[in-house]
Amino acid sequence: MTTADIQKTAAEKMAKSVDSFKNELHKIRTGRAHPGILDQVHVEYYGSMLPISQVANVSLLDARTISVQPWEKGMGAKIEKAIRESDLGLNPSAQGDLLRVPMPALTEERRKELTKVVRHTGEEAKIHVRAVRRDANEQLKKLVKDKLVSEDDERRGQDEVQRLTDRTIAEIDKLVQAKEAEVMAV
Repeated sequence: MTTADIQKTAAEKMAKSVDSFKNELHKIRTGRAHPGILDQVHVEYYGSMLPISQVANVSLLDARTISVQPWEKGMGAKIEKAIRESDLGLNPSAQGDLLRVPMPALTEERRKELTKVVRHTGEEAKIHVRAVRRDANEQLKKLVKDKLVSEDDERRGQDEVQRLTDRTIAEIDKLVQAKEAEVMAV
């Protein structure tokens, strides 16, 4: 393994951390509706727990309403119960086979709680990025110890890993600020 391989691996892991962080941000709801909010809600379907998107068609009716159209007739009540019991604070209403899930407006207090959740999630992503940096630096030190690269190469490799870490953390900070602004917008 060379310093370039270590840097490439670190870059890939950091990119995966950012992608994972973006996915977590999508789960944090704002005042607007989007079908991805229901991805974490699971419903019992013939003995196994499945995400709602695998047993129903989830789409938007308007900016504040999600529609859920079950593929089987008997699933409507189970899906409605699963959404109601989830920690999302949503209250679906049935209209025949179609479920309408209105997104309630967020209170100021709830918005502040959500910004704390966003910051905490961002901090966890930064911790993961720093762990990747630490692992890469340890691998570089091991290469020097095994006399596979010079100390100058190790220093250059560590500097490059640090620059990569700084860029990734700056990207995470930008995402946190954007999501906080989105959550606080009325």
